[in-house]
Order: sequence, then C-alpha cells, then structure tokens
Amino acid sequence: MGEKLLMKGNEALAEAAIRAGCKLFFGYPITPQTELAEYMAKQLPKRDGLCLQAESEVSAINMIYGAAASGARCITSTSSPGVSLMSEGISYIIGSDLPCVLVNVQRGGPGLGGIQPAQSDYNQAVRGLGHGDQHVIVLAPASVQEMASLTGEAFDLADLYRMPCMILADGALGQMMEPVDFEARTPRQLPPKDWATNGHRGARRHTVVNSLYIEPEVLERTVVDRFARYAQIEENEVQYEQFLTEDADVVVVSYGITARIAKTAVRMAREKGMKVGLFRPITLWPFPNKELKELARTAKAFLSVEMNMGQMLGDVKLAIDCARPVTHYGRTGGMIPTPEEILAQIEHISMEGKGE
Repeated sequence: MGEKLLMKGNEALAEAAIRAGCKLFFGYPITPQTELAEYMAKQLPKRDGLCLQAESEVSAINMIYGAAASGARCITSTSSPGVSLMSEGISYIIGSDLPCVLVNVQRGGPGLGGIQPAQSDYNQAVRGLGHGDQHVIVLAPASVQEMASLTGEAFDLADLYRMPCMILADGALGQMMEPVDFEARTPRQLPPKDWATNGHRGARRHTVVNSLYIEPEVLERTVVDRFARYAQIEENEVQYEQFLTEDADVVVVSYGITARIAKTAVRMAREKGMKVGLFRPITLWPFPNKELKELARTAKAFLSVEMNMGQMLGDVKLAIDCARPVTHYGRTGGMIPTPEEILAQIEHISMEGKGE
C-alpha cells in the first residue's frame, strides 16, 4: 500500500492514467469532466507525454485511433453528448482491434440536458457505443479510489484483449474528493504489441491496421473470431461486489455512485430488521449474469436502482431468467436518489412479499 492523496475524481483518474504509462491524451472540454483534460494539459508535458485539445470530439477520437494503432497507451475523456459524437470512431477502433481507454463522466440528457450527474448512458455504453456487432469492456467505479484503480485496470484489459475499455463514471464521482492510493492494484502481465504499426525496421513482418473488409466471408470470420474473444472476457473478467446478500430476501442491484447511496439504504433496512443486500456490478459489460442468477436461488425479489428510467432493469431480469420479481427505482435528469427514497422502495417490496 502506498501513500494516500486527497484528490478530485477527475484528477485522480488522470493521474492514474499517467502512472499506468499513458503518454497521449486527446479530448475536448465538456462539463463535468473538464478537470481531467486540464490535469492532463498541466502534467503530461512535464512527464514525457502529449496532451492535445482537438477541435471536436470527432477529431479527438480519430486521434486516439491513430495513436492506438502505433501501440501507445492513449486515453480520451468526455461527457455524454461527446460520446455520441465519438461513436463512429469508436466503432472503427473496435473494428481494427485496437486498445485504448475511453472515459465518460456522465451528465443528464438527452440532448444537451444538464451538467448534473446521471447514469442515463448505460444502454449506450453496453449496447450502442458504435455501429456493428461489437462490445467494449465497461467498468463502473463507485469511489474516487476506483476512479484511479479501475483506470490502470482498464489499460491492462484493453491491451490484453486488444479492444477499447470504457470507464463509465458520472459527474458526482468526477467532482468529489476522497483519499486515493495509487499503488492499490497490481498490474497484469501483458503480451507484446507485435501488431502495432510503429515501424518494422526490417526486424519483423509488416503490420496493417484496418477495419475495412470488402469480402463478406472475411468480415464474418473476423467478427466471429472477435466474439470468441468476448466469450473469454465474459468467462474471466466479470467484477462485482456483494454486501449482505448471503441471507437477503431483497437484493438491491446498483452501480457507480448510486450503489453507495443504496448501500446506506441497505444498512438502514437491516437496522429495521429487513433482510436486504446489495449487489454492485463493477463490470457493466460483461454483466455479472451468473452471479445474479445464483442469488435468485435464495432471494425473493430484486430492486434495480440507477439514475435513469430503468436502463439496467432488463439486464437484471435477463440475468435471473425472470425467476423473481424485479422492480426499478431511479431519478433522472441529474437528480440523485436519497437513501430514504430507496429505503421506502425496499419497505414496499418487503411488505408485498409478506402479502400485506
């Protein structure tokens, strides 16, 4: 364990990226993630790196495309509308099998929406981040510490599986300050980047980065092979946290900043004698399907809580094969639920289970 530093979430993520070997940042300012770009602008030039403010998010993601093709560790950050602008470039990066880290510090939407925290980009992140048959790994931190530790993890996962990894945070995590230990994780062993287009110098074969496949048979084979890699990720890389679920009749499923609020509500429910637990997905893709299905063997009901209108609800139902009732509670538009609001939902579900 190392020394702990008090840092804002956006800045902790940026510092963790630099410590993970990231030398290149390309992005465009947008609230509430701008401090991340500002930190990179101040720190990267001093630490043998480059921070470049592009003229738009479209330019930024295509700069990431080029940098990733060279084998360099690179990162971009934005907030919700910016991800939409990046979606074409993200698909090209996926189609070229390139590693990079994408950060979305979510704000309310749709449209320009507001600048307050939200979790309404869940569906975009896990299903529609780019066109075509594709996925990216999606990590959802719930603390400033995880904003840092999951950043190092994101770079390692991206390099290991040759694909983008997204950190899906929100405005609350980006702006809040907490102690951070940058030595709290152990880096993974990674394969060499013999695919990179960084000059062969007569010592290896020529390499080409491309997402265009004119022959449908070749494209199909490429996509099928990529999904075989996705299956390995689903088998080996699922991350989650369980809190008081062993004997829980009601399991609250929540991620990110909302999971912290839900944990408080679970404690309040326990003090009232209710058997309630919390299940927190850390990987939103791959989703912890097996683990939730196992909980459905003993739990009587599930409550999905997030800051949107119920985007994770379907994934929870699918995970448990609709074996138990699943309800949703959420606030949207930048509103944050309180522990008391979540507790009221837990009490309602508990009373329904008793037939009251």
